Formats: sequence, structure tokens, C-alpha cells
Amino acid sequence: MKEKANYGNWVPEKALYMLFGAAVILGVIAVIAQAGFHKPVIAVIVGVIGVLVLAEAVYMLICHETFAFGKGNMMAGVHEHLVKHLDWNGEGTLLDIGCGAAALTVRCAKAFPKAQITAMDYWGAEWSYVKEQCEKNARIEGVSNRISFQKGDAAKLDFADETFDAAVSNFVFHEVRTAKDKRDVVKEALRVVKKGGVFSFQDMFSQKALYGDMEQFICELRAEGISEIHYIGNLEKKLDFIPGFVTTPWMISGMGIIYGRK
Repeated sequence: MKEKANYGNWVPEKALYMLFGAAVILGVIAVIAQAGFHKPVIAVIVGVIGVLVLAEAVYMLICHETFAFGKGNMMAGVHEHLVKHLDWNGEGTLLDIGCGAAALTVRCAKAFPKAQITAMDYWGAEWSYVKEQCEKNARIEGVSNRISFQKGDAAKLDFADETFDAAVSNFVFHEVRTAKDKRDVVKEALRVVKKGGVFSFQDMFSQKALYGDMEQFICELRAEGISEIHYIGNLEKKLDFIPGFVTTPWMISGMGIIYGRK
């Protein structure tokens, strides 16, 4: 049997284990409080909390299966949407900013078979992805000869101005902790795109707490020399493959895309 790539999930399995484990522990405590110590009030309170935790665990499990590659495939659909908005012939170099486990990187390598791709990520201890996993996924998918992976900071990319013909990034910019203003991360990504090069970035752009007034920001980028730039906000309400039950403030909210040509 052919080995399958492991791209992870927006809902980590570790989180599911913790939630289901907590629900079981609370259930046991509730039973002990009632049967062993005859404390019905405590048993009821702990039991209710346990039920709520269990409900959250079930919800997160459903989201996990919905997102998963090879199952609900929502993550694959999000990547497809991003690549579709990259108006590029695929000849030259592409940068994937915050590649995670290389799912989008591999998608781009297959969409643009002539491209040479650089994929970077911070791969910190708090994330469940590592460089070796990316390299393994690329080998399994048969595109490792055209992809190089390197560690880096999206707030301060290790590339000269106008290095790449194209750049992509998916749900990364808002996670960059080394930049207080997430708009600066967008500008840094655009810095390394060649004049005339293309870009497609998806993130929580419609969340004003992160990006402020996006229409104003788009105007600012145009004034700074971006020749063509488009913004579509609140994608979670517009894309048919995103089910309503994941469009919550704690899951997916304020999803947007900016794309165009520098």
C-alpha cells in the first residue's frame, strides 16, 4: 500500500484527546461525588460541566473530520480557492509563506509543474508540524525535486526585495507573533514578490481587530505601488464547501482573500 502524506488538521488530534479525556474524568468525578460522598449538588454541577465538555469534544471531532484531507476535504477546498486566484503561468519561482505541513506547497507544485518552490515556516514547539514532515510529504507526492524548505519568520523574510515570481500564504499572517500589526506581515510578503509578479493570500482579513479597515488598507497598498489588488471578505459565508457549523467565532470567522499583481 502506498504511504499517504500527513498534512495534519486545523483541529489537532491532541486537542480531541484532551477534550474527550476531560469529559470522562468529569463524569467519573460526578459519579464518585454522588455514590461515594452523597454530594448531589457537586455531582450535578460537575456532571453538567462534563456534558458541556463532551458536547464541545463532539463538535471539534466533527470539525476535524470536515477539515481533513481525504474525508471532508474542506482544507483542500480552501487551498483550491487560493490557487484559483493566483493568475500565474507557473514559470519561475514561488514562495509559500508559513507552509505548515506543506499541503498548500504540494498543491502549488502540482498545479504549476514548471515552478521552483521555496516553502518557509517557523515550525515552533507550539505547532504540530516540522520540516522533516514537509520533506516527507513532498517525497510521497513526488514533487520533492522542485521544493526547498527552510525555517524563517514571516515578519522578516530572509529574501531580498523582488525575489519571487509568485507568493502564496494561507491562514498564517494572523498567527505571526513577532509582528504586532498584521498588516506589516502582508507588506513583508509583498516585498519579496517581483514587480509584475503575482500573489494570493488568505487569512482572517475581515476581522477588524486584526486588520482594521480592509478597504482602506487595500487603497494604501495601491498607493505604495501594487498595480493590481483585489479583496474578497467573509468568504466563509460565500464558499459552498464551507458548512455553516464551522463558521463560528472560535473556528472560522472573517475569512478573506487578497490577490493580484505587484
